[in-house]
Amino acid sequence: MNKRARIGVFGFFFLNGFVMGMWAAGLPGLNERLDLGPAKLGVALLLVSFGALVSMLVAGPLVDRWTSRRVCWIVGPASGVVLLGPALAPNYAMLCVMAVVFGLGLGCVEVAMNVHSVEVEHAYGRPIISAFHGTWSLGGASAGALTALGLRLGADGQVLLVVAAVTVPLLFLPAARLLLPGRPAASEQGSGGGGMGAMKWGLVALLGVVAFAGHLSEGAAIDWAALHARWVLDADPAAAPLAYTVFAVAMTSIRLLGDPIRARLGAVRTIQLAGGFATVGYLLVLLVPNIVGAWIGWALAGVGLATVVPVVFSAVGAAGGSVGRALSVVTAFGYSGLLVGPAVLGFVADRASLPVALIIPAVMAAVVGLAGTPAIRAITTAAPEKVPVSS
Repeated sequence: MNKRARIGVFGFFFLNGFVMGMWAAGLPGLNERLDLGPAKLGVALLLVSFGALVSMLVAGPLVDRWTSRRVCWIVGPASGVVLLGPALAPNYAMLCVMAVVFGLGLGCVEVAMNVHSVEVEHAYGRPIISAFHGTWSLGGASAGALTALGLRLGADGQVLLVVAAVTVPLLFLPAARLLLPGRPAASEQGSGGGGMGAMKWGLVALLGVVAFAGHLSEGAAIDWAALHARWVLDADPAAAPLAYTVFAVAMTSIRLLGDPIRARLGAVRTIQLAGGFATVGYLLVLLVPNIVGAWIGWALAGVGLATVVPVVFSAVGAAGGSVGRALSVVTAFGYSGLLVGPAVLGFVADRASLPVALIIPAVMAAVVGLAGTPAIRAITTAAPEKVPVSS
C-alpha cells in the first residue's frame, strides 16, 4: 500500500507542476489575446498569489478535519479545472476574477498533497519527500515543452490551455485512488496539539522563517539570474539564460536524488549544508566578475536550496499535532517569500543596483542554515520516533 501511495503522490506533484507550467507557458499568449501589458499582467499574477495564500491557510484545517486523502480527491481535479477560467476569460476584469479562483485551487492542492507526502514518508520511515518536489519540476518542464511543441506545430495557445484544463482533472483521479487511507490528524494525535506541547507552534513559526528565506532565495534566482548575467556581467544574449538553466538543472537533479543524501547525513546536517552551499553560491555570483563564475555560483545555490523544502516539510510532520494547519502556515510563509522577493529585489535594484539587491537573497540563504539548524534539532530531539532521519 505504501508503494501505491508513493506513486499516487508522484502523480499529484507531477500534475500540479504541469498545471503551473501550462499557466506560465500560456502567459505570453494570454497577454496578446487580451492586450494586457506588463502592469495588468502583473496584477493578474499578484491575484493568483493572493488566492493561493488565502486557500493555503484554509486548506490546513480542512486536511486535519477530513484527511489529506479526501481533500486531495477534491482539490486535485479542481486545480486543473480552474485553469479554464483564465484560459477562457473574455476580458481583463474577468481574468482578474478567474486569477483569484485559479490561485485558490493551486493553494489547496499544494497543502493537501504536501501533507500526504509527509504521511507517506512517515509510513516508509525514511526520506522520500525530495523526489516528489523534483517530479513537480519535471511536470512544469513537460508543460513548457509541450506548449512550445504545440505552438510550433500551429496549435492555438488558448486551445492548449483548454485541453489541459479538461484532461488534467481526469489524470488526477487514478493518482488519487492510490493514496493512503487515513483518519484526520487531529483524531489520530488527539486534541492536545501533539507531543511537543507549547513549543510546537514556536518551532513551526521558525520553520516558516526558514521556508520564507529559502523561497525568497529561490525566487531571486528564478527571476534575476539571467538578468544579472546580461546586465551586470554583459553576457552574450544566448549565454545569459544559461544562468537560470544551471540553477534549475542543479535544483531538480538534487531534488530527484536528494533523499539518500538526507538519509545519510541527517536532517540537521542537511539543512546546514543547504544554507552553506546556497550562501557560497550567491557569494560567487556577487564577487566573481565573469559568466563562468556566475554559472558555478547559481549551480551551487540550486544544490543548496533544493533540499530546504523537503527537510522543512518533513520536520513539520515530525513536530506532531495538527499537521495540516502547521504545514499550511509554513507553506504560506514560503509562498510569501516567492511573492515578496521579486518585488523587493526589483525596488532595491532600481534604487541602488542589481548586485546590491542580490545581497538580500544571499543573506536569506545564510538564514536557512542559521534558523533551520536549531529548529530541526529541537524537533529531532523532542520527537525522534517521528522523524524519518536522525540528527
